[in-house]
Amino acid sequence: MIMWQMLYTYTSKDATMQDQYEELVLVMAGQLALSQNPGKTMKAWRERAGIGQAELARKMNISPSVLSDYENGRRKSPGSAFLKRFVSAIVELDRDEGKLLSSSPSSRESEAILSIGEYPDPVPASKIIENLKCEVLAGREQLERSIFGYTVLDSLKTIYALSGAEFYKIYGSSTERVVVFTRVGLGRSPMIAVRVSPLKPRMVVIHGIKNVDSLAVELAARERIILASTDNYTQEEVVKILKELTQALSEHV
Repeated sequence: MIMWQMLYTYTSKDATMQDQYEELVLVMAGQLALSQNPGKTMKAWRERAGIGQAELARKMNISPSVLSDYENGRRKSPGSAFLKRFVSAIVELDRDEGKLLSSSPSSRESEAILSIGEYPDPVPASKIIENLKCEVLAGREQLERSIFGYTVLDSLKTIYALSGAEFYKIYGSSTERVVVFTRVGLGRSPMIAVRVSPLKPRMVVIHGIKNVDSLAVELAARERIILASTDNYTQEEVVKILKELTQALSEHV
């Protein structure tokens, strides 16, 4: 399921702050698009930023009653166009106070999520396999499926530190992505974590080991997830390769 690409770029000379806001947009957009109760999620983000309903409604050029109806479930779930306006307005209003940046992401998220990015154009899973020199363990018939982004995770910190709600953030703006688990023992734990989550990535790469546990392969096959392994690169090199692919795609947009 594709949510949306970048909605907002923070026009600041501070590149670090711009990167932080761009990451924040991805997290917020992903949560809203995947939420079973987007109105409640909207309210949570508004309150987290310390923004009143009237102020936000004015920024969005809607009446406060419309925003209130969405937040309290009196209207049907808002469409993607409305959510884009909501995210843009929240970020615009937060620029001076910076409350969202001071609270996001959590230190646990920062430690667990080593890198996350969205591709400006989709790439076939086979391209990821080729670039990372992976061995395909399951889902070979799906290698021409489109991949829209990547996430690189510290396996131990992801499994033992992230709560269920925080775990959703690894999916960025699309679940049709490759998730790379580093610091893996047998490869079983990452696939169990994916198995029990209601959201599934299109592709999982186990990094750093040659022999992946057979249970992980079986679970991937059951969930129709492409599973691959690679031990040809260091963790840092894997992140670099995935980022370079993003850059190469951007140059051709």
